[in-house]
Amino acid sequence: TIRCISLTQPWASLVVTGAKRFETRSWSTKYRGPLLIHAAKGFRVGARRFSIEALGKAPEEFVCGAIIGRVILKNVYRAEELASTLTALERLYGDYTPGRWAWELTEAEMFEPIPWKGALGLFEVILPAGVGI
Repeated sequence: TIRCISLTQPWASLVVTGAKRFETRSWSTKYRGPLLIHAAKGFRVGARRFSIEALGKAPEEFVCGAIIGRVILKNVYRAEELASTLTALERLYGDYTPGRWAWELTEAEMFEPIPWKGALGLFEVILPAGVGI
């Protein structure tokens, strides 16, 4: 089994391409290690607007409802500890308000989408035989 987290597009794609190095959350985790990235099925209006206005990509260009890549969760920081050290682009991709957490993601890898149902929080995935990642 491997742990997985669902992220809304376009942030899921930004993570697996390495453009987004920190995922901001309202909660922390003690887990460190490999983490699959699931692109959530839902694509909220604000996220659609962000994909068009900030990234210049139509929402239809993003895969939803599938595991699309893998990263290593290297560390977790209080968001306010990092905010001043980040580029403007990285700050644009996350919510670094005090009280939130920034998950440091490394070794981003994108792969062929694997249709999958997401879940809240970190969840375990057991891939079927023959599906290698």
